[in-house]
Amino acid sequence: MSETEPQRPLVRRAEDVTYEDVDAAEGMRKGVLVSAADGAPHFAIRRFTLAPGAHVPKHTNEVEHEQYVLAGEYTVGLRTDSGEEEHVVSAGDSLLIPAGTVHWYRNDGDEEGAFLCAVPNGDDAIELAEE
Repeated sequence: MSETEPQRPLVRRAEDVTYEDVDAAEGMRKGVLVSAADGAPHFAIRRFTLAPGAHVPKHTNEVEHEQYVLAGEYTVGLRTDSGEEEHVVSAGDSLLIPAGTVHWYRNDGDEEGAFLCAVPNGDDAIELAEE
């Protein structure tokens, strides 16, 4: 979409979202709900699922993440100035993961976890972190 084209509203039906496996994160899948490709000027919204037993290794992202847990219960790890913390999150919980923060996910439960993730549009370099 060029800057001269008017922004258009969008309604995307759940059945029209394509999910893909996330590289280096066995058991995690991602569906892009809204992005720059749809004319969203500032943010993308993605939906992730974490299968039972899924583990996402420690990594960083170049951009911030705002997340909202939709379903299930899983562990989110965060490296902070005071060390590494793990938090069990469930439906209704929200997270802010600043750019460059080492973080990871683990689903030790029997149910799939799911969350929404909002990120700024643009490039995002993902780097695996040392364990």
